[in-house]
Amino acid sequence: MRKQFLLLLFVLSFSLGFAQEIALLKYQGGGDWYSNPTALPNLIRFSNQQIGTAIDPQPVTVETASPELFNYAFVHMTGHGNVFFSEEDAANLRTYLLSGGFLHADDNYGMAPYFKEAIQSVFPEKELVELSPSHPIFNQTFSFPKGLPKIHEHDALPPQAFGIFHKDRLVVLFTFESDLGNGWEDPEVHNDPEEIRLKALQMGANILSYVFSL
Repeated sequence: MRKQFLLLLFVLSFSLGFAQEIALLKYQGGGDWYSNPTALPNLIRFSNQQIGTAIDPQPVTVETASPELFNYAFVHMTGHGNVFFSEEDAANLRTYLLSGGFLHADDNYGMAPYFKEAIQSVFPEKELVELSPSHPIFNQTFSFPKGLPKIHEHDALPPQAFGIFHKDRLVVLFTFESDLGNGWEDPEVHNDPEEIRLKALQMGANILSYVFSL
Protein backbone atom coordinates (compact mmCIF):
# COMPACT_ATOMS: atom_id res chain seq x y z
CA MET A 1 0.00 0.00 0.00
CA ARG A 2 2.80 2.44 0.90
CA LYS A 3 4.61 1.76 -2.39
CA GLN A 4 1.39 2.33 -4.33
CA PHE A 5 0.85 5.63 -2.53
CA LEU A 6 4.41 6.77 -3.25
CA LEU A 7 4.09 5.84 -6.90
CA LEU A 8 0.84 7.80 -7.14
CA LEU A 9 2.55 10.76 -5.47
CA PHE A 10 5.36 10.57 -8.02
CA VAL A 11 2.96 10.47 -10.96
CA LEU A 12 0.94 13.37 -9.56
CA SER A 13 4.10 15.46 -9.12
CA PHE A 14 4.78 15.15 -12.84
CA SER A 15 1.21 15.90 -13.86
CA LEU A 16 1.14 19.03 -11.70
CA GLY A 17 4.24 20.43 -13.39
CA PHE A 18 6.92 19.69 -10.82
CA ALA A 19 8.98 17.49 -13.14
CA GLN A 20 11.78 20.05 -13.40
CA GLU A 21 12.74 20.19 -9.75
CA ILE A 22 15.90 18.58 -8.47
CA ALA A 23 17.18 17.52 -5.08
CA LEU A 24 20.41 16.74 -3.26
CA LEU A 25 20.43 13.36 -1.52
CA LYS A 26 21.27 13.31 2.18
CA TYR A 27 22.46 9.77 2.79
CA GLN A 28 23.64 7.89 5.87
CA GLY A 29 27.13 6.56 6.59
CA GLY A 30 29.06 9.66 7.57
CA GLY A 31 30.13 10.73 4.09
CA ASP A 32 30.04 14.43 3.30
CA TRP A 33 26.85 14.45 1.24
CA TYR A 34 26.87 18.26 1.53
CA SER A 35 30.07 18.70 -0.55
CA ASN A 36 30.18 21.31 -3.31
CA PRO A 37 27.45 23.59 -1.95
CA THR A 38 27.53 25.98 -4.93
CA ALA A 39 27.51 23.21 -7.54
CA LEU A 40 23.81 22.52 -8.08
CA PRO A 41 22.68 26.18 -7.98
CA ASN A 42 25.29 27.00 -10.64
CA LEU A 43 24.28 24.04 -12.78
CA ILE A 44 20.62 24.99 -12.53
CA ARG A 45 21.38 28.58 -13.54
CA PHE A 46 23.44 27.42 -16.52
CA SER A 47 20.81 24.92 -17.65
CA ASN A 48 17.95 27.39 -17.35
CA GLN A 49 19.88 29.91 -19.42
CA GLN A 50 21.43 27.59 -22.01
CA ILE A 51 18.98 24.76 -22.64
CA GLY A 52 15.67 26.30 -21.58
CA THR A 53 14.92 24.29 -18.46
CA ALA A 54 12.74 25.90 -15.82
CA ILE A 55 14.24 24.42 -12.68
CA ASP A 56 13.73 26.07 -9.30
CA PRO A 57 17.00 27.94 -8.63
CA GLN A 58 17.37 26.48 -5.13
CA PRO A 59 17.63 22.68 -4.98
CA VAL A 60 16.23 21.03 -1.87
CA THR A 61 17.82 18.40 0.34
CA VAL A 62 15.98 15.10 0.67
CA GLU A 63 16.75 12.03 2.79
CA THR A 64 16.90 8.64 1.12
CA ALA A 65 13.95 7.10 2.99
CA SER A 66 11.73 10.18 2.74
CA PRO A 67 8.45 10.16 0.75
CA GLU A 68 9.56 13.60 -0.49
CA LEU A 69 12.03 11.80 -2.77
CA PHE A 70 9.13 11.14 -5.14
CA ASN A 71 8.64 14.86 -5.73
CA TYR A 72 11.83 15.13 -7.79
CA ALA A 73 12.60 13.73 -11.23
CA PHE A 74 16.35 14.15 -10.69
CA VAL A 75 18.30 13.47 -7.50
CA HIS A 76 22.02 14.18 -7.18
CA MET A 77 24.48 12.81 -4.64
CA THR A 78 28.17 13.39 -4.07
CA GLY A 79 30.86 13.11 -1.41
CA HIS A 80 34.30 11.81 -0.52
CA GLY A 81 33.48 9.09 2.01
CA ASN A 82 31.14 6.44 3.29
CA VAL A 83 27.67 5.85 1.88
CA PHE A 84 25.18 3.59 3.62
CA PHE A 85 21.62 2.70 2.69
CA SER A 86 19.51 1.03 5.37
CA GLU A 87 16.87 -1.50 4.32
CA GLU A 88 14.30 1.29 4.41
CA ASP A 89 16.56 3.60 2.39
CA ALA A 90 17.23 0.93 -0.22
CA ALA A 91 13.57 -0.02 -0.58
CA ASN A 92 12.45 3.59 -0.97
CA LEU A 93 15.21 4.43 -3.43
CA ARG A 94 14.48 1.31 -5.48
CA THR A 95 10.76 2.14 -5.70
CA TYR A 96 11.59 5.72 -6.68
CA LEU A 97 13.97 4.64 -9.44
CA LEU A 98 11.72 1.91 -10.83
CA SER A 99 8.82 4.40 -10.85
CA GLY A 100 10.58 6.87 -13.13
CA GLY A 101 13.12 8.64 -10.91
CA PHE A 102 16.79 9.21 -11.70
CA LEU A 103 19.88 9.22 -9.47
CA HIS A 104 23.17 10.86 -10.42
CA ALA A 105 26.04 9.90 -8.12
CA ASP A 106 29.15 12.01 -8.72
CA ASP A 107 32.27 10.75 -6.97
CA ASN A 108 34.01 13.73 -5.38
CA TYR A 109 37.01 11.42 -4.81
CA GLY A 110 36.80 8.57 -2.35
CA MET A 111 33.10 7.76 -2.55
CA ALA A 112 33.33 5.05 -5.22
CA PRO A 113 33.81 1.85 -3.16
CA TYR A 114 31.11 2.84 -0.68
CA PHE A 115 28.62 3.85 -3.33
CA LYS A 116 29.14 0.65 -5.31
CA GLU A 117 28.40 -1.42 -2.21
CA ALA A 118 25.41 0.71 -1.23
CA ILE A 119 23.79 0.62 -4.67
CA GLN A 120 24.04 -3.17 -4.62
CA SER A 121 21.62 -3.13 -1.70
CA VAL A 122 19.17 -1.25 -3.93
CA PHE A 123 19.65 -3.43 -7.02
CA PRO A 124 21.24 -6.73 -5.96
CA GLU A 125 20.22 -8.25 -9.29
CA LYS A 126 21.86 -5.56 -11.44
CA GLU A 127 25.38 -4.33 -12.14
CA LEU A 128 26.91 -0.97 -12.97
CA VAL A 129 27.91 -1.05 -16.63
CA GLU A 130 30.16 1.43 -18.37
CA LEU A 131 28.37 3.74 -20.80
CA SER A 132 29.60 4.00 -24.36
CA PRO A 133 30.45 7.48 -25.71
CA SER A 134 27.61 6.89 -28.15
CA HIS A 135 25.03 6.87 -25.35
CA PRO A 136 22.45 9.68 -25.81
CA ILE A 137 23.44 11.31 -22.51
CA PHE A 138 26.66 12.46 -24.18
CA ASN A 139 24.86 13.79 -27.23
CA GLN A 140 22.11 16.09 -26.03
CA THR A 141 22.44 19.85 -26.58
CA PHE A 142 26.20 19.54 -26.18
CA SER A 143 28.27 16.85 -27.86
CA PHE A 144 30.91 14.82 -26.04
CA PRO A 145 32.10 12.35 -28.68
CA LYS A 146 34.68 10.86 -26.30
CA GLY A 147 32.23 10.46 -23.46
CA LEU A 148 32.55 11.88 -19.95
CA PRO A 149 34.93 14.87 -19.73
CA LYS A 150 37.83 15.02 -17.31
CA ILE A 151 37.37 17.91 -14.88
CA HIS A 152 39.66 17.23 -11.91
CA GLU A 153 42.81 15.14 -11.74
CA HIS A 154 42.99 12.69 -8.84
CA ASP A 155 44.66 9.37 -9.64
CA ALA A 156 45.59 9.96 -13.29
CA LEU A 157 42.78 7.63 -14.34
CA PRO A 158 40.42 8.22 -17.25
CA PRO A 159 36.92 9.51 -16.49
CA GLN A 160 34.24 6.86 -16.60
CA ALA A 161 30.46 6.89 -16.58
CA PHE A 162 28.59 3.85 -15.33
CA GLY A 163 24.89 3.15 -15.34
CA ILE A 164 22.18 0.89 -14.04
CA PHE A 165 19.30 0.22 -16.42
CA HIS A 166 15.71 -0.85 -15.94
CA LYS A 167 13.84 -1.92 -19.07
CA ASP A 168 16.43 -0.11 -21.21
CA ARG A 169 15.98 3.11 -19.22
CA LEU A 170 19.02 4.54 -17.46
CA VAL A 171 17.97 4.99 -13.82
CA VAL A 172 21.36 5.45 -12.10
CA LEU A 173 24.34 7.36 -13.46
CA PHE A 174 27.64 7.06 -11.59
CA THR A 175 30.39 9.44 -12.73
CA PHE A 176 33.93 8.48 -11.66
CA GLU A 177 37.33 10.19 -12.01
CA SER A 178 35.67 13.22 -13.56
CA ASP A 179 34.38 15.21 -10.56
CA LEU A 180 31.75 17.16 -12.44
CA GLY A 181 30.57 18.79 -9.22
CA ASN A 182 33.92 20.51 -8.69
CA GLY A 183 33.55 22.03 -12.13
CA TRP A 184 30.06 23.26 -11.29
CA GLU A 185 31.24 25.14 -8.22
CA ASP A 186 31.98 28.87 -8.08
CA PRO A 187 35.17 29.67 -10.07
CA GLU A 188 37.19 30.72 -7.03
CA VAL A 189 36.59 27.44 -5.17
CA HIS A 190 38.88 25.28 -7.33
CA ASN A 191 40.31 27.87 -9.73
CA ASP A 192 39.56 25.70 -12.74
CA PRO A 193 40.12 27.24 -16.18
CA GLU A 194 36.91 28.59 -17.67
CA GLU A 195 36.97 26.06 -20.50
CA ILE A 196 37.08 23.20 -17.97
CA ARG A 197 34.18 24.65 -15.97
CA LEU A 198 32.24 25.07 -19.20
CA LYS A 199 32.72 21.40 -20.09
CA ALA A 200 31.50 20.38 -16.64
CA LEU A 201 28.42 22.60 -16.87
CA GLN A 202 27.64 21.44 -20.40
CA MET A 203 27.88 17.80 -19.37
CA GLY A 204 25.66 18.52 -16.38
CA ALA A 205 23.13 20.23 -18.64
CA ASN A 206 23.19 17.18 -20.90
CA ILE A 207 22.34 14.96 -17.94
CA LEU A 208 19.40 17.17 -17.00
CA SER A 209 18.22 17.37 -20.59
CA TYR A 210 18.37 13.59 -20.89
CA VAL A 211 16.42 13.05 -17.65
CA PHE A 212 13.69 15.58 -18.43
CA SER A 213 13.19 14.23 -21.94
CA LEU A 214 12.54 10.64 -20.83
